[in-house]
Amino acid sequence: MSLFYFIYYVLAVILYIIAIPILLLKLRNKKYQIAIPAKFFLRKNPKFENENKIWFHTCSMGETKAIRPLIDEFKDCNLSVITNTGYDEAISTSRSTRYLPYEIFLPFWINRQKALVVMEAELWYILFLFAKRKGAKTYLINARISDKSYNSYKKMSWFYKYIFKNIDKIYAQSEIDKKRLEELGGKNIEVIGNIKLAQLPKITKEYKKPNSTLITAGSSHEKEEELILKAYKKEHGKLIIVPRHPERFDKVYELIDTYSKKNNLSCHRFSQKENFDSDIILIDKMGELNNIYAISDVVILCGAFEKIGGHNPVEPAYFGCKLISGKHIFNQKSLFDCINNYYIIQNDELEKYLNDIKKLKKPVLAKAGSIKPILKELKNV
Repeated sequence: MSLFYFIYYVLAVILYIIAIPILLLKLRNKKYQIAIPAKFFLRKNPKFENENKIWFHTCSMGETKAIRPLIDEFKDCNLSVITNTGYDEAISTSRSTRYLPYEIFLPFWINRQKALVVMEAELWYILFLFAKRKGAKTYLINARISDKSYNSYKKMSWFYKYIFKNIDKIYAQSEIDKKRLEELGGKNIEVIGNIKLAQLPKITKEYKKPNSTLITAGSSHEKEEELILKAYKKEHGKLIIVPRHPERFDKVYELIDTYSKKNNLSCHRFSQKENFDSDIILIDKMGELNNIYAISDVVILCGAFEKIGGHNPVEPAYFGCKLISGKHIFNQKSLFDCINNYYIIQNDELEKYLNDIKKLKKPVLAKAGSIKPILKELKNV
């Protein structure tokens, strides 16, 4: 092994020893009681049972969802993740799922695989080094370097050259990303667009748009409907509310009905009248969200005004809806990165943004990518 590896490994061990007290303190939080022992103490986190398979590695929920079409093609594959939400998504996709251990354990933990496929910015030096040493072809997919992080990467370019030395092929999102990756030492780079957008939303039924601004509150949760109704005025346009969970339909309609009577507004349930004639409409039928987005002008994307983690912003952005979200988007950050022109606001700012609907910009999606080149490559490994 090289002198660089020896120095890197020793520093990683020192950092690990220093971090142990902090890790033990964090174990008091239920959120970390599985992840920390698995990643930093290898508790119930053995090597993959399946050797010589395709091994996918992602960070969190968004990345894991994005590679689902690839996982479906290689059902007997291995999958590793970093975060709790990533693990929850991964375990629903593949039985052979692990938390990726801290780097000092990887030389002993990694076994032989056909290929290692790493999503986006998971640039772990020892991960690529030992996967390759044990016989795997190594890939970095959906690779990008944002304007914001470009200078930071450049300052550490000497370090990234060691990482890219062990990556056989890179699938980048854009020509700009390709150029930046090459500056850092990347080689054999192919531009295929953003694979998070490989599966774009579709509608199942076409509705006629009313001659009015249509504001849709998509996938709303407890307390969010009340917040939205409080900010809404008739002059904004028509308000459509689509609760996330069907068991809340009746409760949400009671809230809407009470608010409408108090403010001299009309309302109805979509299951009873399939039109948009009222001021406020409750969509109390499943599978209608994209159909409603398709005729909407503005979407208040819920699940982020409360600490839920947000919902998929690509769907309303694809249909050109002006996009307003709360600040709690921690489960959807990677998908928001695929969009230009959206508005992350504080709860008490909602009325102000609805008053300025005409001034809001429409979102723009990044270039949609294709997974076909990746599939073709992996099937020939």
